[in-house]
Amino acid sequence: MKPVLVILVVGLSPSLLGAHTPHLNQLIRRGGMRPMKTVLPAVTCTVQSTLLTGETPAVHGAVANGWYFRDLSEVWLWRQSNQLIGGEKIWHAARRINPSYTTAKMFWWYNMYADVEWSATPRPMYPADGRKIPDHYAWPKELHDELDSAFGQFPLFNFWGPTANITSSEWIKNATLHVMQTRNPTLTLTYLPHLDYNLQRLGPDLSHPDVQRDITQVDALCGELIAEADKTGREIVVVSEYGITPVTDAIHINRELRRHQLLEVRDENGHEQLDAGASRAFAIADHQLAHVYVKNSDDVSVVKAQLQSIEGIEHVYQGSELADVGLDHARSGELIAVAHANRWFSYYYWLDENRAPDYARTVDIHRKPGYDPVELFLDPALALPKVRIARKLLARKLGFRNLLDVISPSATHLVKGSHGRPTDDPADGPLVISSRQELLPESESSAVDATQFKSLVLKHSFE
Repeated sequence: MKPVLVILVVGLSPSLLGAHTPHLNQLIRRGGMRPMKTVLPAVTCTVQSTLLTGETPAVHGAVANGWYFRDLSEVWLWRQSNQLIGGEKIWHAARRINPSYTTAKMFWWYNMYADVEWSATPRPMYPADGRKIPDHYAWPKELHDELDSAFGQFPLFNFWGPTANITSSEWIKNATLHVMQTRNPTLTLTYLPHLDYNLQRLGPDLSHPDVQRDITQVDALCGELIAEADKTGREIVVVSEYGITPVTDAIHINRELRRHQLLEVRDENGHEQLDAGASRAFAIADHQLAHVYVKNSDDVSVVKAQLQSIEGIEHVYQGSELADVGLDHARSGELIAVAHANRWFSYYYWLDENRAPDYARTVDIHRKPGYDPVELFLDPALALPKVRIARKLLARKLGFRNLLDVISPSATHLVKGSHGRPTDDPADGPLVISSRQELLPESESSAVDATQFKSLVLKHSFE
């Protein structure tokens, strides 16, 4: 049994490899690289669940980064319990082969209460006074304080939002190295999100100096992890969940449903809240895919016809077609819409910006009934936004409640990159790099299917 390090580099695609990735290039030269055929939707929670179970969303149930909980009549995104994911996980399969197999799951999703030996994942504290305090959850619980003592508080505000940058990936890299050096797991899973930020802000523009810098930075982190793996005799696998491709603007799918009296809202102190349980139809937007939940079966054909008339939507799946794309699961919408390659879906449902919910102007991934990449930008309409933030944070420290309203509720044109649909060119999609070329498909153009990744990693340990 040989130990393995798996490095998940978000957004890495074959087209990004080159002059700015010397450490990854060296790993490819001694091993190999293949494109990866991912699942629909190609988003974080769905793909990671497939990589670790070898199953499609129809089996593991992560049909997107979140879904509509019909029994609650509520939308929940970015849940963290591993109990939400079905299928046999990779560590279960490995323990059947060798019961002494151990796993460290560092910042992969659905991390909480996974039955692995060591884990850590972002988990802010939300005191009753309305603050959001950066923190992480770790198991065993003593690992939390150990990591904080060694590397400081987890930099949550550099993990997502307008100030997201290399700092969070650096912290995760350090925490991963610490666990490898002090616990020596058989399988180490680590996650470097850095490329996700500017590839969405700027698009996959290799001529942009910020994109070049980001690729160089994440390659350097990979280099440190690879060096430690080599020193300790570990096999190495690098993988990405998706490739990010250029987009122009959003499709406001919920606004169209509302204009046709299919989506309902309720008033709360002058702000409109999505009333999912009362709506005949509404969409959970997740990058380039949207699950559309239709309350009454008689309305499905009506809603589908309306969706097909919306400019920017490439395909609408229903019924048996959901099985064809691996999304035939009770959590899926009655209809699934996929955007054209140059578009993405917003969650916006308000028709008047002054009536938008208060969370629309904040970084709030748990309240928003859909993914919002505009959270990566400060509102361009704000004068001196950093001064505004400093004042609000100072007021919070003094005990005053306020809203950190620094995100635009309308500037979807800022977003230049997205993902979720299969890329038209495999060079722009995800990849797999291995230190053992003989375990990869023989042809360099042959793709590794995401459902095969679990067995591929097991081969690195047991063959």
